[in-house]
Parts: sequence; structure tokens; C-alpha cells
Amino acid sequence: MSKKNYLCRCCSEPRVDHDERCSERRLFLGLMALASIAPLAACGSKEGEGKSGAIQPAEITQGTSCELDGMLLVDYPGPKGQIHFADSKEPAFFCDTMELLNTLIIPEVVRKVDAAFVQDMGQTDWDNPKGAWIDARTAIFVHGSKRKGSMGPTFASFSKEEDAKKFVQEYGGTIVRMADIKPEMVDLRGGANTDDRM
Repeated sequence: MSKKNYLCRCCSEPRVDHDERCSERRLFLGLMALASIAPLAACGSKEGEGKSGAIQPAEITQGTSCELDGMLLVDYPGPKGQIHFADSKEPAFFCDTMELLNTLIIPEVVRKVDAAFVQDMGQTDWDNPKGAWIDARTAIFVHGSKRKGSMGPTFASFSKEEDAKKFVQEYGGTIVRMADIKPEMVDLRGGANTDDRM
């Protein structure tokens, strides 16, 4: 299979001839987006806000589709994610934590983030996850396990370190926090090649 010469989304140069400046720029922009995640309880109300003013996660329905690729979330295993952007009333859903983390860490367009949620895999089933939303900023992630998400390798997300450790014992991987996740760990290139349903 020949490798396509894709253009970088930052500078329009071929990715194969790419140097570190775009990676550094995207990392900086991603970190700026992450820094903007904060409760906005005093800034008026927005759909999805609870009584305290804090943004609450939305639930996935049969028709909920992924922001990046339009795939229906209920059709795929593994933890899902959602981002509540300041400039949108509806959350952006992601069929995989890898996609959510890619959007936060190396965004194509920097947008102010009000909240980001992932599913706690210590509280829900991998093959058919429902609810169990936790704040992505405080989640404990497992990178490099044998478990696959919608696009292949993914990050398992947990609220408790003991659940993450049990997962690592069974499926392998490394426990990381969001601050430890590097841009190369959330690279989406080649994901469709790992999904035999596509």
C-alpha cells in the first residue's frame, strides 16, 4: 500500500517533509485550548448547565454522530467523548477518546472550551458504554492497551486509579494524565486502516 503525501493542516507543506515547527505550534495551540477549560458558572446559562451553573454532560442517543467523521457513536465500542465549546449550544461528540484528545491537544481550529467529558470505563461496559461521564481534565487515561475503540488504538478513561491499574493488568498499556499526553500519542492518521468494518 503506497503512502499518500498529505498536506499539513497548519502550514500546507507535505507531512513527509515536515519539521518540528508545526508540531510545536500545534502543541502550543492545543495547550492554550486546554487551559481554557474552566467552569463558567458566573457567565450566564447555556443549554446543558445544571442548577449550579456548571455544564453537565449530554447523553448519547441512537442518532448521535461523531463531530469529525459522522459515525454513529452507538455502533462502536470503547469510551466516547464530548466537548462543550463556548461558541456552540450543542456539545461536539466524538466516537473515540483518541479523537477527543486529538481535538483538544492538536486542534485544527482553536476554540474556547467550556467543558470536556469522557466515559469512566470502570463504571460502564466497553462494548456498549452508556453514561458514566467524567471531566476529561481529571480523568486517568490508559494509553497503548490491547482494547480498541472506533478507529483502532484508543485511550481508556477512568475516574479511579485502581480501576485503571486493573485494566492495565488485563489489557496492558500505560497510565497517563492529560498533561502527560503528547501530540504524537493522539495522531489520527491511519486509523481507518485498523477498522475492518470500513
